[in-house]
Amino acid sequence: MTKRDLFITEVAMRDGSHPLSHQYTVDQVLKITKALDEANVPYIEVSHGDGLSGSSLQYGLSRTNEMKLIEAAVSVCNQAKIAVLLLPGIGTIKELKEAKNIGAQMARIATHVTEADVSAQHLSVAKEIGMETVGFLMMAHSAPVEKLIEQAKLMQSYGADTVYVVDSAGALLPHEVKERIYALKQSLNVNIGFHGHNNLSLAMANTLVAIEEGATRIDGSVRCLGAGAGNTQTEVLIALLERLHIVSGIDLYKIMDMAEEIIAPILPVPQEITRDSLVLGYAGVYSSFSLHAKKAAEVFNVDSRDILIELGRRKVVGGQEDMIIDVAAEIAKTKKQAVVR
Repeated sequence: MTKRDLFITEVAMRDGSHPLSHQYTVDQVLKITKALDEANVPYIEVSHGDGLSGSSLQYGLSRTNEMKLIEAAVSVCNQAKIAVLLLPGIGTIKELKEAKNIGAQMARIATHVTEADVSAQHLSVAKEIGMETVGFLMMAHSAPVEKLIEQAKLMQSYGADTVYVVDSAGALLPHEVKERIYALKQSLNVNIGFHGHNNLSLAMANTLVAIEEGATRIDGSVRCLGAGAGNTQTEVLIALLERLHIVSGIDLYKIMDMAEEIIAPILPVPQEITRDSLVLGYAGVYSSFSLHAKKAAEVFNVDSRDILIELGRRKVVGGQEDMIIDVAAEIAKTKKQAVVR
């Protein structure tokens, strides 16, 4: 097989769990994973949208236990490796080891961009039990480059084989991706990765810039299936890589067919840039907040955009979903007081 220039991780069954309200079934995961494996996708991420043990009232209840989904995915892989995401404080070492025992081979440990220190135990344990390790620095737009380098070096020291710049809000502009990837490439001795969201219609442009600057681990999602306006669209990315003579090893026709025939029919609505997802990128807010903000807006009869912009002003991060209700209630109260006056 031709040597790959970079490695794609397909995230439709993790990040893509958000727009599906975490309702994946075993049958769906079997069908999707088999098609991705046959298309020669090297890594396939499977877990709740908020990572291992994310199923909860706060983050959204899964229809199917994620361990059953992971086990199903592993069962149909001939060459692909199954990856899992874990956010310290949500998932624990127990779930990480359980995922490894049923066949997961890659652990992606995700923290806020300024909180890499909470990943130390999880990365080191993942390394000890023989998993490939990835440090995921989320909300990368919200810290200066110097802080990003500092935190990435911590993850490297804990045993990360790869460190990702994660544009959780879809807020980064191409020149900001360029400077971040370049800085990490100059500062680290491990692989550099990039995970984009399309809230400002820049996921693909940002991904190509990241590759140009030396990122060799890239996330994509078939049919753009992911939180907010979705992620870098895998099948489009593969076509562009072929035009650029960059080897991904993925079969273009097969990935196009599975996106069209398997993923498209399960989408609740097309992945597009709506007013809410646009505001996510504009305000720099975590992409998975979109559905929560919509629900809160309906309950409190306020504009979801006002909620998201206020969340951005307060610099609320993943794990603080309870703040969405608080902010919606405060906006409704202020609105009511204004009417009384």
